[in-house]
Amino acid sequence: MSYNIAMKSQLDARELLILEQEVKNNGKNMVVAYILWYFLGLFGGHRFYMKKTGSAVAQLILSITVIGMIVTSIWWLVDAFLLHTWVKERNREVEAQVMNEIMSQKHFENAMNR
Repeated sequence: MSYNIAMKSQLDARELLILEQEVKNNGKNMVVAYILWYFLGLFGGHRFYMKKTGSAVAQLILSITVIGMIVTSIWWLVDAFLLHTWVKERNREVEAQVMNEIMSQKHFENAMNR
C-alpha cells in the first residue's frame, strides 16, 4: 500500500483525476458487492461479480441440494466478512495497474522530450 502512496505523490492533479475515474470504472463497488451477497449470495452472485467464478459455480451447484444449501449458508455468512477485503484488494490492483500505465506513459513522454 505504501508503494501506491509513493507513486500517487508523483502524479499531478490531472493524472490523479484519471486514476480515480479509472478505478471507479474498472474497480468493484462495495455497495453492489454487498447487495449481490445479500440477495444472491446463496447462489454465488457476489462471487461471480468478484470474478471468483470457480467457487461461484460451486456455490450455485451446492444450492440445489438440501445438504448443499446448509454448506452454502455457512459459506455465505463467512463471505460477509471476506467481501470487504476482496473489493478493496481488487480496487488496489486496478489502481496499481493504472498508476503503472500513467507512470510509463510519463517516462515515455519525458524521454521523447529530451
